[in-house]
Amino acid sequence: MKYSDLLMGWLNELGYTHCFFVAGGNSMHLLDGARQTMTCIPVVHEVAAGIAAEYFNERARAVGNPERAFAMVTAGPGLTNILTAMAGAYLESRDLLVLGGQVKSTDLAGSTLRQRGIQEIDGLALAAPISVTTQRIETPADRRTFTSWVLQGTSGRPGPVFIEICLDAQGAPVDPATLNTPAAALVDPHFGSAPLAAAEAAIRSSQRPVLLLGGGVSRLAVQSVLPRLREQQLPTMTTWNGADRLGADDPIYAGRPNTWGQRGANVVLQQADLVIALGTRLGLQQTGFNWQQFAPVATVIQVDIDRAELEKGHPRVDIPWHGDADQALQQIVGLLGRQSGWGEWLDTCAEIRSLLPNVEETNTTAAGYLDPFRFVADLSARCVAEDIIVPGSSGGAFTVAMQAFEQKAGQTIITDKGLASMGYGLSGAIGAALASPGTRTVHLEGDGGFVQNLQEMATVAVNSLPVKTFIFSNEGYASIRMTQRNYFGGAYLGCDVRTGLGFPDWALLAKAFGLPYLELTQGLLTPGFDALFDSSQPAFFLVPIDPEQTYFPKITSRVTESGSMESNPLHMMSPDLPADLASQVFRFFPVK
Repeated sequence: MKYSDLLMGWLNELGYTHCFFVAGGNSMHLLDGARQTMTCIPVVHEVAAGIAAEYFNERARAVGNPERAFAMVTAGPGLTNILTAMAGAYLESRDLLVLGGQVKSTDLAGSTLRQRGIQEIDGLALAAPISVTTQRIETPADRRTFTSWVLQGTSGRPGPVFIEICLDAQGAPVDPATLNTPAAALVDPHFGSAPLAAAEAAIRSSQRPVLLLGGGVSRLAVQSVLPRLREQQLPTMTTWNGADRLGADDPIYAGRPNTWGQRGANVVLQQADLVIALGTRLGLQQTGFNWQQFAPVATVIQVDIDRAELEKGHPRVDIPWHGDADQALQQIVGLLGRQSGWGEWLDTCAEIRSLLPNVEETNTTAAGYLDPFRFVADLSARCVAEDIIVPGSSGGAFTVAMQAFEQKAGQTIITDKGLASMGYGLSGAIGAALASPGTRTVHLEGDGGFVQNLQEMATVAVNSLPVKTFIFSNEGYASIRMTQRNYFGGAYLGCDVRTGLGFPDWALLAKAFGLPYLELTQGLLTPGFDALFDSSQPAFFLVPIDPEQTYFPKITSRVTESGSMESNPLHMMSPDLPADLASQVFRFFPVK
């Protein structure tokens, strides 16, 4: 039996059923083995293989689908092309298995040469900083060894696993009986005692608590405790990665706070006297760059599976809890038993958010263009509970979606904000759609980001995926244009068609790939929209956005005399609120 065939059997027993790949000579035996065992989906560029596999796994987990996907690349450029996807999964703490081809073991350069084998490059050295483990197979490894490497990607804090397999090892004839050692078991991380007494004391004394759910909390865990959270009327917020843990219409939902978050949610969070942060690392985008003023009047409980996140020094954490977020959620709910509930505070949260709606009147949109905030709000109302939502990963289209989209219970929302790489959305939509065949997948992306991976329109077309792509067409990079306008007096460069960028004729591009196309000149009321949106086939929609569109509210920064940046805290988003409105929403600490 060929070793590559044996490997694919082992992966199949671990739940892997799908392989996203770009074919290459140094991975030819691996691909031949996958062909016999897996559903193989060719993509045009290797970065798409990694992104699609990551999003496939996220969607599968969301709906209880046990299937898993991995990515396969060849040596050299195959690996360098997928590094961006690996970096994104690493920062978002998501598992991503990447199998890489490598030259024959006898052609390895060793420690003195730059290269001996054709396309050879040291994949382990390149992948190591963005992987939980990197391994090279020069001679066939047994089942226990191989599966122990694979399982490291889902043990503890998840992340990418890169296994590079030399060409001669891939094709080596092996006796399965000698290599089929017992498979490794998944090893649970070790945690110390949970700080239950301190947490219970903080909960018992709290008058204005909020529960902040991050991507480290599973959807299933949240569903299991929602009745109790509603009974206690505990205001519950989500991070962007946890956005689909409960619906926006849930009686306890209190919004998505963030540097680019919803103003109402930020104002509520900053006035809480207790913040219970579960499964979120509380990074600078979540706390604001002015992290010293994050939750200024609150006791902060942070639960994280990675002790380093609890000890990094920002923000202030009063009760660090090293543990699994799902388990901690169950324990925290158990601590609520002696409380009478927080109904009055929940009503206050709802009132503040009603006074500070997600779509504000402060933005300006020129005639002939659509207001992106209202468009996203309308689109979210048009979507149904079964839809998959993929709002890109960076730029104006992404931040508008995360501010204005009102999610429904049952939807899956997947994004990748840690790396904030442009062009993630289309590849992610492909993976998510393939994890739930026939399910409508709504993909939002800016034109600047979309062109970086537009070749995957071919993958959508050839697989007839029900991906509905909405391109926010503003002739460039909205966020870069805004930065250059705000901090450099409008000295634009490389941010739009007038300063060096080029874009295709979108109608011709869609036609080239055989995709239905519609420019939404009248928004969702444009004739023909409903038929395309509700069809089981792909559709490509152009959303005309003003190149000078403003994107408020936002946290603004200023350049100090020393050249550094100084940011406002989360509750002080721009533009400033009128004095009478500020007095209504800032009730529990004075605003200076």
